[in-house]
Order: sequence, then C-alpha cells, then structure tokens
Amino acid sequence: MEKMNYIQFNFEKKYINEFIKLPNKIYSNNNTQNTREVKALLEEKHPLSKYFKLHKFLIYQDGKCVGRFTITIYPNDNTAYIGFFECVNNNDVAKYLFDIAREFAKKNKYEKIIGPVDSSFWIKYRLKINMFDKKPYTGEPYNKEYYLKMFLDNNYKIIEHYTSNIYKSIDYTYENDKYSDRYDEFIKDGYRIESPNMNEFNKKIKEVYYLLTDLYRDFPVYKHLSEEDFVKIFSNYKKIMNPNMIKFAYFNNKMVGFYISVPNYNNLVYNINLFNLIKILKLKSKPNEYVMLYMGVDHDHRGLGKALVYSIMSELKKSGLPSIGALARDGKITQNYAEELIKDKYEYVLLEEKIDG
Repeated sequence: MEKMNYIQFNFEKKYINEFIKLPNKIYSNNNTQNTREVKALLEEKHPLSKYFKLHKFLIYQDGKCVGRFTITIYPNDNTAYIGFFECVNNNDVAKYLFDIAREFAKKNKYEKIIGPVDSSFWIKYRLKINMFDKKPYTGEPYNKEYYLKMFLDNNYKIIEHYTSNIYKSIDYTYENDKYSDRYDEFIKDGYRIESPNMNEFNKKIKEVYYLLTDLYRDFPVYKHLSEEDFVKIFSNYKKIMNPNMIKFAYFNNKMVGFYISVPNYNNLVYNINLFNLIKILKLKSKPNEYVMLYMGVDHDHRGLGKALVYSIMSELKKSGLPSIGALARDGKITQNYAEELIKDKYEYVLLEEKIDG
C-alpha cells in the first residue's frame, strides 16, 4: 500500500503554496478558488480571520500532495467546521483525510463536524451534488462530482438541502398578474422600490447589513460579523454589479427589502488578470445571464418579496436574459417564486458527522 502522511501547518510558505496549488491539479477549466482570498485566510490576514481559528492540513501520498482541508473553530461553539476540502479521486486517500479530521475533533472534544464550510458563512459553504456538465456560475459552491460519495462513505449525513433555480428568459409578452398586482399594491401603500446610485453604494450596503444579518441569523453555520467587516467584504461586489439589477425597497425611508443580482461571470472573477478583466468588462456591459445572489424582506412587510421579484422581472423582460435564483434553503418561500419559469434546479447539501466519545 502506498505510504500516506499528513502535515498540519501554520504559516510556512511551502505548505501554503502546496495548499493553494492543489485545485489546479484536480480541476481543468472549472476551478473556482479565489487564490488571493485563500492566501489571506491561510496567513490570518483576512477581515474575518479574527472571528475564528483555522487549523490547516495537507495529505501526502508517496511524497505528493493529494488532499487538503481545514478545520475552523469558533469560540463557545462545540462544532468543528471542515472546509477547503479537495481530494484526488482515491477512496483510500479520502478515508485517511476524514480520519485525520475526526481524530482532531475528537481529541479537542468537539461534538460534531459540519461541512463543507470554507471558514465562514460569509465566504463559502455547501456541497454541489448535481449538474456538473455546466460551468460554475458566479457565487456557486463548486466541487468535484465524487466528493458527495466521499463524505457519505466516511460517516457524514446530509442535514440541509438547497436549490438554485434556473429560470428561462422572458420577453415583453410575459405577464404575471399575481406579481404585478402585488407590486402595484405596495407602491400604492407608499413603498419605494428602486435601484441604487452606485456612488452611494457603501452607504446602501450598510442598510443591507442590518436587514440581512437579522434575516439570516437562523441559517445553519451563520456567524455574526461587524458592520465594518461586512462592508469590507461586500464593497468588492460594486465592481461587478449592474445597478438596474439591484433593487432596494423602502417604507417611511427605511430599507425593508433588497434584491441583489450580478451578471454571470462564471469563474472569471476569482482570479483577476488582464485577460479575465477584459472578459469581465464585456460581460458587465452585455451579460448573457444574471445570478440572483441575495434577497430579503423585513418580517413586518410580508408579501413585499413578490413586489421585489416583479421589479426584477421587469428588468429581465427588457433584456430578454435568463437567470439563476441562487442557493435557496429548503422550506424558504424564495424556492418557489415564479415557478412557471423554472427550467431546472441545481442542488447542494450541508453535511454533518457526529463524534462519538
């Protein structure tokens, strides 16, 4: 049997480089690793690094790097989070990797491991389980098709399921009275639904922060972060957004709903170089598809969601473009918006292993 060993490392450049390079060996054109972000996390220089402790591991077989993962630990949390999981297509390597993770959690008296979670709810989590024939869309958690079996074969159980709806394109002839009537009702009642002035984007994103953090706090693996750090992370989205596909809803001059979309750049935005930047600028001015990343409505303003969806539909009618409604958790109403336009669904899961003893 081929010899395997592991390295738990800290800030050694050699191992940081090995960690970052591994996905290039595993993926061809669909690598979604944001190298700059991963490096910042490994070096504890990311804006969110102060919220957790990151334990970093590499798996070697006959001297070659064949797997990697991290275990993220939060204060006052009895759960360990496995993330940045990458592994060659070898069941023995996968078993060895998961055994190391399990022993670490057991030794440190953690009750369970949940994953994949790349350190934070605010960075990336969930495992893709279908439709691997398509390119990853912007914001999609992407991985190899065989990863699900690896998790399941090593004592993990599925605890959450998510879907991303693929919507067909619509043109000026499309009507949905239920949504248009709801929009008219809210406007009549004094609500404003508008796109932002991008010069005020950082101010607007602070308003989104208070609404979004309240709405998402009951989600699995959610962890709170400060307004300052939220703005640091999300201010980067400004560069890739088209303002007409962002909608903010106000009542009595208070933000009570939001809908945030970006053109689908696939995986171009994760590693910016001159070649990719030219492609990004072209897609920003003339997208092929939109990805609906975030939506939320204040609990006291039920029904506003359909009005927000109508405002986005109106923009999509003008462009005639298809869209993806990204990463809705099972049971949330957003999974069923505009059902008649859904062509297919991407699927994702979150998994858990309980630690005995």
